[in-house]
Amino acid sequence: MSEHRSERQRITHPRTDAARRVPARPVIHEIDEQTQVGEVYMASLVRSQRRLALLVCSLTAVVLGGTALLGALAPSFARLRPFGIAAPWLLLGVVIYPAMIGLAAYAVRHAERNERDFTQLVRRR
Repeated sequence: MSEHRSERQRITHPRTDAARRVPARPVIHEIDEQTQVGEVYMASLVRSQRRLALLVCSLTAVVLGGTALLGALAPSFARLRPFGIAAPWLLLGVVIYPAMIGLAAYAVRHAERNERDFTQLVRRR
């Protein structure tokens, strides 16, 4: 047997050496450079945060305004004096604070969730 070694040849398709596809641009670059795509992403975040802010402000106005209206429109409620303090003042001065703290906690939790969802969306793309 002869020890004839032939050199290996690589056989490829002619298009193999064609230019490779450029990887997609990360969305974070679109946002940093303020392109139209980045503006769409930022507008969606701002829209969701605005919706949350309007909801929280509306609920605050309803709770505070409703309590004041209840005192003005219902004289029997205004005449109640638990612990020697007028009921509307007791509600507005004491009871309303836990409700406002709960509403604030709700707003913070949902604002952080909106930002977390946005960050995950940007990282996925």
